[in-house]
Amino acid sequence: MSLSMASASNSARTKTQAEPETRVNLLILCLLSLVIGIATGVGAWGLRALIGLIHNIAYYGRFDYHYNANILESTSQFGNWIILAPILGGLLVVFLVLQFAPEAKGHGVPEVMDAIFYTRGNIRGLVAIIKTLASALSIGTGAAVGREGPIIQIGSSLGSAFSQILKLNTTQKITLIAAGAGAGIAATFNTPLGGVLFATEILLPEVSNRTFLPVVLSTGAATLLGRMLIGPNPAFAMPAEVMPLGHGINIEQPIAYVALGLLVGVGAWLFIRVLVFMEDNFPKIPGGPYLQNIIGMTIMGGLMIGCAHFFGHYYVDGVGYSVVQAVLAGGRGMSTGGMELWALLGLLFALKILATTVCLGSGASGGIFSPSLFMGATIGGAFALFAGPYLPGADLQAPSAAVIGMAAMVGAGSGAVMTGIVMVFEMTRDYEIIVPVIVTVAVAAGVRRMLVSETVYTIKLRHRGHRIPKERHANLYLEAQAQDVMERNFVRAQSGAPLSASPQTDVLDDLSPVVVERDGRLVGLVQPRSGLWSRFRADPDVKIEDFMERSLVLVRDTDLLGRALARLKRHRAGAAIVYTGEGKPQAKDVVGVVTKRAIADAVINNFDD
Repeated sequence: MSLSMASASNSARTKTQAEPETRVNLLILCLLSLVIGIATGVGAWGLRALIGLIHNIAYYGRFDYHYNANILESTSQFGNWIILAPILGGLLVVFLVLQFAPEAKGHGVPEVMDAIFYTRGNIRGLVAIIKTLASALSIGTGAAVGREGPIIQIGSSLGSAFSQILKLNTTQKITLIAAGAGAGIAATFNTPLGGVLFATEILLPEVSNRTFLPVVLSTGAATLLGRMLIGPNPAFAMPAEVMPLGHGINIEQPIAYVALGLLVGVGAWLFIRVLVFMEDNFPKIPGGPYLQNIIGMTIMGGLMIGCAHFFGHYYVDGVGYSVVQAVLAGGRGMSTGGMELWALLGLLFALKILATTVCLGSGASGGIFSPSLFMGATIGGAFALFAGPYLPGADLQAPSAAVIGMAAMVGAGSGAVMTGIVMVFEMTRDYEIIVPVIVTVAVAAGVRRMLVSETVYTIKLRHRGHRIPKERHANLYLEAQAQDVMERNFVRAQSGAPLSASPQTDVLDDLSPVVVERDGRLVGLVQPRSGLWSRFRADPDVKIEDFMERSLVLVRDTDLLGRALARLKRHRAGAAIVYTGEGKPQAKDVVGVVTKRAIADAVINNFDD
C-alpha cells in the first residue's frame, strides 16, 4: 500500500499563496481610484502629444506635437517614400516589445483580461511605459490601429502597479485595474458613462458598490482632466440634427435598422475571423518577428500609397478619425467628395479590415476600438447611400446611419453592447437616435454571436486556452483559478490495497478526499463524506473500490473556477481532481481536489457585508 499526502511541491505553492495581502476600506479604495483616474487622464494627453510628435516627424519632417486626427491631411512631402515610415516605426516597436515587454504587443485589452482572470491582476509597471512608446510609434508612423487600446492598458497597468505596491488583495487589485481601463476610455473619447460601462461589461467579474464606485470616480476624474488638457468637445463633431424628425414611424424604418444590423453583424464576424487569421499566421512566416513586421508594414505602406494615388488621401492609416468625421459631415469639405459614394465607403471598410489585421498580426501595438468606429461609420454610410433610394420612407442619411453603424460595430465586435449604445449617445447628445441604435446593435450582436461565439477580445485568449466566463457578474470568486480554491490535503491511494496497511489512517477522517491510482494512472476518486473512513473503523479490510467514483472530472490548476463548476454540473459530480502540466494527466500530476466545501469557502471568503 502506498498512501501519502499531496506532494511537497504543493507546500511551496501554498507558501506563495499565503503571502500577506492588504484589504483597505471602500473610502481608501475610492481615493486610490481617483489618483489612478488623474494619472490616466494625464497619460491620455501625453499619448496624444507623443503620437502627434511622431506623426509630424514621420510624415512631414517637422518637430511639432500638434496633430488633429479628425482632419484629412494632405499627403506627405516624401511621396512614395512614406512607405518607409510604418516599416521603420514597426521595427522600433518590435525591438521595444521583444526586449522589454511582450505584453505591449497587440491591442492591449486581451492582455488586461488575461491579467484579471489568470495572473491575479498582476501587470508589470514597465508595461505602461513600453505600451506608450510602442503605440505612439505604431500610430504615429501610420499603422492602422487605435489609441484607446494603449491607454486602456496603460491605465490598467497603473492600477495594478498601485495595488502591488500597497499589496492589495486580488479583489481590490482587479477593481483598480478596471478603474484605470474605464478612465482610459473616458479620457480618450470624452465619454465618462461609456468608460464606466466598458469597465463593467468587459473587465469586472462583479458589479457591486465595492467595484462600481471606484470605477465611476476614476472615469469621472479622467474625464474632467481630459477636458482640461485636451478640450471639452466630444470626440467627433456631429451634424446639428443626427436623426431627422417629424416624419413619423413607418415599416421601412425598422426594416432599414434590422438590415443594417445584419450587415454590421456579418462585418464584425469578418473582422474577428480575419484578425484571428493574421495573428495566427504571421508568426509562422520564416525569418522571425522583424521580418514578419517588415512584411506587414510594407503591406500597410502600400495601402497608404494606393489610396493616395487613386483617391488623394491615405484614408486607412492611423486611428482613422478623419474618415469617420468626413462621413459624419456627409462628405462636405472633402476635396474628392468621395464620402458621397457608397462604393468608396464599402471599399474603405474592406481596406481598413485588411490594414488593421495586418498591422496587429505583424506585431504593431494599438487598439481595435477606433478601427471598429471607422468600419462602423463606413459600412453604415455605404448602406444609407446604397439602400436609401429603395427605402425612401426610412429617410436614410449617411451621417445618421454612420453613427448607428459605429455603435453596432463596437457592440457586436467587442461584446460591449451597452458601451456602444451609450458612447454614441454621449458623442451625439441626440436622444432621437437611441431607438435605432438599440435595434441595430441588438441585431448586429446577435448575428455576430450566432456566427462566432467569441468577441474580438476573448477569441485571442481562447486560443491560448484561457477562457473568459461570459456570465461573470455574480461574484469575484469566479476570477479564482482551481488552484486557488482546491483542497491540498488529499490522499493518494493504490487501487486494490487495503487501507489497514496505512500507518496514517488514525489521523485521517471522513473529510479527506482520496485520489486512487494504479500503475501511475488515475482510476478513481473517493469524495469527502463518502463513508469510507467510518466504514474503515468497523472493517479494516474494507475495499476502496466500494466507495470510489470511476467517472472522473479533471480540471487544470489554471482553469477558472467557473469552468470547474460547469464541468461538475455537466457530469453531476461533487468533486474534481486538479492537475498541473500539459497533456494527459497522470497520478503524479495531481495537485489537489476541488470539492463542494472548497467552493463554499471561496464564496464565503468573497462575501462583503
